[in-house]
Amino acid sequence: MKKIVIAIGGSSGSIYAKRLLDKLAKVNDVKGAIVLTTNAKLNWEIELGSVEDYKFPYTIFDNRDFFAPFASGSAQYDCMVVIPCSMSLLGRITHGVSDDLIGRAADVMLKERRKLILVPREAPYNLIHLKNMTALTEAGAIICPATPSFYSKPDTIEALVDTVVDRIIDLMGIEIKSYRWSEEQNT
Repeated sequence: MKKIVIAIGGSSGSIYAKRLLDKLAKVNDVKGAIVLTTNAKLNWEIELGSVEDYKFPYTIFDNRDFFAPFASGSAQYDCMVVIPCSMSLLGRITHGVSDDLIGRAADVMLKERRKLILVPREAPYNLIHLKNMTALTEAGAIICPATPSFYSKPDTIEALVDTVVDRIIDLMGIEIKSYRWSEEQNT
């Protein structure tokens, strides 16, 4: 059983989190936990509709709940994905600011040398963003920008988003059926 945390940050791009959760809900042997920032809830409502209408597939924890299991390394969560990750949240994680559950859980993943995947959805990057991403990469995190690919010829917004989401699931070490370069040719 793989134990994962999905942290939903407050930048635009709620559809990335939704598609990730939709796909992970179909995978056996995954125990998940979810935590959302206040701005994540607001952006979800703006971009996708009511948060209350979406049936989250895993337990949701309040971002102030330091008693959540993944706030400690002893819970042995395997992976954490922050999707989408605002530059503000990325900056706090970079500098070890653990004043909320997401910051604490990210710090735990780094100190325990477990997989931390950050999915920034921002453009363009400034030098501070790039230095923060460099520092996180040096600390062991994986930066996977929400930059879709086009070689699979996606024909819907969901298919385009899935080019990023499938890559994240691969990075998590979870097997899924996905377009693979040179293994399938779309005509």
